[in-house]
Amino acid sequence: MFTAVTHNIKVSVETFFQPDYSYPMSQHFMFAYRITIENNSTDSIQLLRRHWYIVDAFGSRREVEGEGVVGEQPIIKRNERYRYVSGCDLKSDIGKMHGTYLMENLHNGKLFHVIIPEFIMTAPLRLN
Repeated sequence: MFTAVTHNIKVSVETFFQPDYSYPMSQHFMFAYRITIENNSTDSIQLLRRHWYIVDAFGSRREVEGEGVVGEQPIIKRNERYRYVSGCDLKSDIGKMHGTYLMENLHNGKLFHVIIPEFIMTAPLRLN
């Protein structure tokens, strides 16, 4: 598991190779990732936007930006957590992602960024 803490917001990531949706002969590798966001601050927060940096083993780089995550802009109350699962396709059997979330403190309206830790996605066949 990969973890980072920013402004008392803990972001943890677990990754999973998706063999049923991957086609190695066509350089298409599908990965899923589960993210848990824990609000250990004193105020409720809302996740407004995400910004991802994605790199594969060939050095191809992509950026993905957008509102919320998985179609939601969740409110996370203090001492609560929010969990979601999403996915990423790569042209290689190994790659990495990292990024940031734009959050709003619902008590004072201030915006702040939370770090999404860099995490590695590796197909099991790569480990042999």
